[in-house]
Amino acid sequence: MSAKKETLGKTVGVVVAVCLVCSIIVSGAAVGLRELQQTNAALDKQSNILTAAGLLSEVKTKEDIAIVYDAKVEERFVNLETGEYVANPAEGEGKPYDMYGRVSKAAATSTKIEGSPAGFSRRANIANIYLIKDESGSVTRIILPVHGSGLWDLMYGFLALDADGQTIRELIYYQHKETPGLGGEIQNPDWQKKWDGKQLFNNGSVAIEVNKGDNKDDLYAVDALSGATLTSNGVENSLQFWAGENGFGAYLKKQSWKS
Repeated sequence: MSAKKETLGKTVGVVVAVCLVCSIIVSGAAVGLRELQQTNAALDKQSNILTAAGLLSEVKTKEDIAIVYDAKVEERFVNLETGEYVANPAEGEGKPYDMYGRVSKAAATSTKIEGSPAGFSRRANIANIYLIKDESGSVTRIILPVHGSGLWDLMYGFLALDADGQTIRELIYYQHKETPGLGGEIQNPDWQKKWDGKQLFNNGSVAIEVNKGDNKDDLYAVDALSGATLTSNGVENSLQFWAGENGFGAYLKKQSWKS
């Protein structure tokens, strides 16, 4: 009996030891990889912003992403209620400001949105925006983060406007859960090209639509995705919201980037 107990004790001891060693290895790997993961996440974000800015052709290697971004992109922070620039809310925290996540959920840093067709109940009070500048320092594009509900979940993207704050150049979606071949076509380059030159406003009101039919000659409409009505509606609702008074409306009216 004692031998059996001794054998059982050894077995349990070995299992505990193995689990402990594995835990240490996994924890160590997670800590060791955290910086690499953060670096890759930052590069992915920068790459998407450069795509929206029309600058990705200047990137030849992975190292070029940060170089081109630092040379051509200026990140600013906007109070969505006033449309004014503000200081970086995350200054001194040791990490970038993110208008999503906890910032968009906490009552102190976000605003409740009643009946938003974009499909979320709160949005951050302060948003990141990105100014694209030429060699003389003049702003050539404004990149605005946009998000809203698709068929399955929220879709996240970047809307690129000319310096007139009116003409759309790109709409890039980088995170979504839409159905491949249907709503997932929001990432199809052929559909993305349809946005180039479309107008966001008409006589001061948000006018951009996504609807069925051939809208090639309509300045205020883009063709809906075939078989993906809810995704198409979600794109339209997102842009209507973010270009409106609860989104970047005040900022776009002020056109602070020209001053």
